[in-house]
Amino acid sequence: MEERNRRIWMQYALLLLIGCFISQIYASSDVKFYESFDKAFDGRWIVSEKEDYNGVWKHAKSEGYDDHGLLVSEKARKYAIVKELDDVVDLKDGTVVLQYEVRFQEGLECGGAYLKYLRPQEAGWISKEFNNESPYTIMFGPDRCGTTNKVHFILKHKNPKSWEYIEHHLKFPPSVPSDKLTHVYTAVLKPDNEVLILIDGEEKKKVSFLSNDDFEPPLIPAKTIPDPDDKKPEDWDERTKIPDPDAKKPDDWDEDAPMEIEDEDAEKPEGWLDDEPEEIDDPEGTKPEDWVDEEDGEWEAPKIDNPKCEEAPGCGEWKRPMKSNPAYKGKWHAPLIDNPNYKGVWKPRDIPNPNYFKLDRPNFEPIAAIGIEIWTMQDSILFDNIMIASDEKVAETYRTTTWKPKFDVEKEKQKAEETAISGGLNGFQKMVFDLFYKVADIPFLGEHKSKVLDFLEKAEKQPNLIVGAVISIIIIIFTVVLMLIFGGKKQQPATTTGVAKKSDGAEASSSNSQGATEKKEEQNEDATAPRRRARREN
Repeated sequence: MEERNRRIWMQYALLLLIGCFISQIYASSDVKFYESFDKAFDGRWIVSEKEDYNGVWKHAKSEGYDDHGLLVSEKARKYAIVKELDDVVDLKDGTVVLQYEVRFQEGLECGGAYLKYLRPQEAGWISKEFNNESPYTIMFGPDRCGTTNKVHFILKHKNPKSWEYIEHHLKFPPSVPSDKLTHVYTAVLKPDNEVLILIDGEEKKKVSFLSNDDFEPPLIPAKTIPDPDDKKPEDWDERTKIPDPDAKKPDDWDEDAPMEIEDEDAEKPEGWLDDEPEEIDDPEGTKPEDWVDEEDGEWEAPKIDNPKCEEAPGCGEWKRPMKSNPAYKGKWHAPLIDNPNYKGVWKPRDIPNPNYFKLDRPNFEPIAAIGIEIWTMQDSILFDNIMIASDEKVAETYRTTTWKPKFDVEKEKQKAEETAISGGLNGFQKMVFDLFYKVADIPFLGEHKSKVLDFLEKAEKQPNLIVGAVISIIIIIFTVVLMLIFGGKKQQPATTTGVAKKSDGAEASSSNSQGATEKKEEQNEDATAPRRRARREN
C-alpha cells in the first residue's frame, strides 16, 4: 500500500515538473527581452562616449536587498547607456508589454528615470554616440522636477503624408510615487489601439492611440486647418461695444472735484490737549558715561508715549477728519453702446489639411534597442528587471517573483525607520508634527520660534502631551498673527539707545524702555560701543 502511494506521489511530482517546464518554455517564448542585471553590464550595455554624458554607471545592489541593478552614481550629471536587442521587436502585431523597475534610493526631487525604446540604427544613430537626438519609437517612465511630476508615455509617429516624425504625448499622465521604494512601471500596447499604464501592477491610465482626447497632438490630424495665407481685412471691426459718439458730458460734471473733503460738521473732542506732544523724552533715560559729544554727536533721551495723551481724547494739533465728497464724479466717459459695425471675432477660413490621413492602427516603428538617456540632479537611481513581452500574464508573473518580494522588504524597513524616527508616533501624529516643524521655519514667528520648537520636542518624546502641545502652538501662532495685524497704535523701536545727531544731518531712531535704569545703560553701552570704536579707529 505504501509503495503504491509513493508511486502515485512520484507521478504527480513528475507531471508537476513537466507542467512547470512546459510553462517556462511557453513563458520564455513570450519574453522578447529581459535584463535582470544579475551580472555586470560591461560588454552588454554600451555607455555613450559623447562628451556631455559623463555620469558614471555602476553595477550595484539595491539598498537593503540582495539584488543587483544599474545605478546612477553621481548627482548633477548627464547619463546615456544603450542595449541593442538581439531581435528587433515589432509593435504592429499583437500585444506588447514594456516593463521595468526603478528605485529612487535617496528620494526624487529633480530627475528623470525613463527609458527610450529606439528605432533600428538605419534611422541614423550608433550606440557609442547615443544621445538625446537618437531616434526612438516610445519613451516611457517617471520624470519629476519643479512643476513636472508625471510618468511619460510618448509615441514618436511618422505622418505618412508629410513624412515628419511627431511626438505624441499622453495627456494627463499619472504622477510619480514620492517615496524611496522600488516601483515597477508597465505599459501595455494592445492590438485594439488601447494603451494601459500600470504602476506596481495597478492600472493608473487607460487610453486609446486613436482618441483625440488622449494624446497631444492627436495621432490623426484634423481634416481642416486655418488657411495660413488668409489675412484679416483692414476694415474688420471686432469691437462689440463702442463709446456713444452722440453722448456729451453734462454741464455740471466737475472732473476736478476731490474724492474726499474735510468734514465741516466735525468738532474737536472735549478735553483735547492741543499743547501736549504725542511723545516726550523718557525721564528715566540717562546719558551713557562714556558718551562723547564730539565723537558720538549730541545725546538725546529716547522717546516714550506721552502719558497725558493716554487719558485724553488726543494730543497735538487737531484736524478735521476727511469724508467722502458727495460732488465727486471722477473722469467723465461716454457710455458704451452696441457697435453697429461689429463683424465678430475674425479667424482665417478653414482649408483641407494637406497632412490629414486616416488611421486604423498606428504605424509603429520597430524597437531595436533600449536606452537610458537622462539629465538628473539625483544620484542613487537604480534600474532593474527591464523586460519586453507579448503577454500581460508573463509581465504579471515577473512582477510577482522579482518586484513584489523586494518591495515588501523595503516597505517593512521604511516603516520601521519611520517609527524609530517619530519615536513611536502614528502616521497622523507624524503628519501633524511635520506640518508644525515647517510652520516653525516661517520667519514671521521671530522670537517665538524657539518656544514652538521646545513644545514640539517635548511632545514628540511624550505622545500623551501631543494635544496640549498642539493647542499651545496654535495659540502662539494665533497670537503672533494678531500682533502683526493689530500691532498697536504705534510701532516702537526695539532698542533703548539714545539718538545721535550725525554730521550729515540724519537722525537715528530712538526707542522706548521700561526696564531698570541699570539695564538701559548696559543696553546703551552695548549698542553704541561698536560705532564709537569704529569712529575712533578711523
